Amino acid sequence: MTTMTLALNEGVHVLTLSNAEAGDNSFTTDVAHEYLAALDQVERYSGNTALLITCDHEKTFSTGINLDWMGRQNETAKAEFLQAFETLLCRVATLNAPTVACINGNAYAGGAILASACDFRVMRSDRGRFCFPEVNIKIPFTEVSNAIVQLLPNKHALKNMLLTGVAYTGQECADLEIVDGIYPADELQQAALELAKTLTSKDRSTYSTIRNLMRTEIAALLRDINN
Repeated sequence: MTTMTLALNEGVHVLTLSNAEAGDNSFTTDVAHEYLAALDQVERYSGNTALLITCDHEKTFSTGINLDWMGRQNETAKAEFLQAFETLLCRVATLNAPTVACINGNAYAGGAILASACDFRVMRSDRGRFCFPEVNIKIPFTEVSNAIVQLLPNKHALKNMLLTGVAYTGQECADLEIVDGIYPADELQQAALELAKTLTSKDRSTYSTIRNLMRTEIAALLRDINN
């Protein structure tokens, strides 16, 4: 993998996005396929585990789809990307293991949608924004991306985010229950790892069954994508 690394740390699969300087950890078809390959590894792991998605940059978690790249693609390539990206979102949301997003920088658009697919989110308290700017950049949500963001618990805050494109700070995200905790930069990574480690104590089959019963619509969407 060239835009991320996957490592096993104390029973936790840590997926570290590493393309912020060159590409804002944005999504292309190749990047989506790297995510999917990482998910394959996690799914094949035989013991209890959790997936922690983080990054190695203090400014950018992910800015979403690489729009400059997307603008150069033909319709066939755009359709291929959309299938890969929506498959990724649904697979994260229904992974056979707990998932945690460590948002240690800006999470915009597709990056925020990916974080929404995770079971838990922690965020840096003093820097970074969480935002769905699609209404401002004229990119409507698809049925899949809308289903994913609906996993966020605060529907009033979600309505404001979707219809105004407002960008929330870490503190605002915590107040609105968009994230499950906020931490200073020097504590965030360890806090995220500790949360993920507590989830590795859960029987992953039982955990996944309980969680996925709350996400039957997304499981159905994943089946539709692959048919």
